[in-house]
Amino acid sequence: MPRTDDELDFGERSSGSYPTEQIPSFRPSKYDEPIAPDSRYGAGAYSEQPTEFIETPAANTRGSGAAEVAAPVPEPITRTETVEIPARRGTTDLGLLLLRLAVGGIFLVHGLQKLIGLWNGPGLDGFRTLLEDSGYEQANLLAIAGAVGETAGGALLILGLATPFAGAAVLAVAINAWCFKQAAEPGLAFFAPDGVEYETLLGVAAAAIILTGPGKIAFDGRRGWATRPRFGSFIALVLGIAGGVCLWIFLNGANPLVQ
Repeated sequence: MPRTDDELDFGERSSGSYPTEQIPSFRPSKYDEPIAPDSRYGAGAYSEQPTEFIETPAANTRGSGAAEVAAPVPEPITRTETVEIPARRGTTDLGLLLLRLAVGGIFLVHGLQKLIGLWNGPGLDGFRTLLEDSGYEQANLLAIAGAVGETAGGALLILGLATPFAGAAVLAVAINAWCFKQAAEPGLAFFAPDGVEYETLLGVAAAAIILTGPGKIAFDGRRGWATRPRFGSFIALVLGIAGGVCLWIFLNGANPLVQ
């Protein structure tokens, strides 16, 4: 046990030899509130949760040489909106109108000849006789369906109304007319008047109208498939081709290419 001041080493030889210690400041955490006196820990006791160390932010140490923390700069907001600009179609709609008027007008005229005998046409009776002589079965029903389909399809093409279905109807008629004309002559005949040149042109034009749509100058002009036809128009084309081929195969059955 030291008995004098020298023994405690508080003299000059020890002055400033021991560095001072900086004691960090602490504050009670939220768990350090006193516990109720009637607790099992006794009056004035504290929780065993660790105390919370207080760090001084660098931004508050002005003049101490520490760098201040700059506030984050918000990033600029970039608006990504899709604006649909109407495509400039030029004379496309006018060209489609002329195509519809020509193809629809031809089918309408021939349909009226078969349906009511207009313009020296055969009428339903003459059309039915023609189908019977050509080898078609169910000629009576087919004559009515063919005349009505040709007339209605031609009128709808002119109006640009239900265009895919109207085009499919006249395409089926054109396919049967092609097979009928080809079966009447031996071998493959193309050039008019005995060949299938005229029927081929009408069939391809009807298919083109199905695939391109009627354009804006039509009753269907506000529909999406009128100016930008997609999968539905392709289905209508397939149905028109399948309908024409099935009518010929199941109701006539003759091979139009070999006679």
